[in-house]
Amino acid sequence: MTPGPRELLKGAGLRITAPRVAVLEWLVEHPHATADQVAEAVRARLGAVSTQAVYDVLNTCSRTGLLRRIEPAGHPARYETRIGDNHHHLVCRGCGRTEDVDCVHGAAPCLEPSTTAGFAVDEAEVLFWGLCPDCRGAPARQGSRRPSH
Repeated sequence: MTPGPRELLKGAGLRITAPRVAVLEWLVEHPHATADQVAEAVRARLGAVSTQAVYDVLNTCSRTGLLRRIEPAGHPARYETRIGDNHHHLVCRGCGRTEDVDCVHGAAPCLEPSTTAGFAVDEAEVLFWGLCPDCRGAPARQGSRRPSH
């Protein structure tokens, strides 16, 4: 059985607070959410919670390994609870939709660099870029940005 947010927070040595529990619970069901999306959802669940409080939760949980933060270039950082398995991501250039891609060959790090320059490589982070089905089917609009999924 997968540990719940309270057990994860306790295991990481963090205080169990309503915002921390709400953030972790919401991200389980909504991976790759931005901080603003998480803040909106947490406020809907708990009432008055500042955006800064949500950022603090996201940073603390990322720092302690409870969340993974991905930062696709040109898009806001996104957060997920899927950690420790060295999976990769597909990112839509149009709307920023992000999907998981499992490691396709062998054990982590899945890819081997041509040279390591003395590094002990333990992880590979790969972003695949393209257009999601919604953006591929949408007519191109000059100067407009499609909404995030």
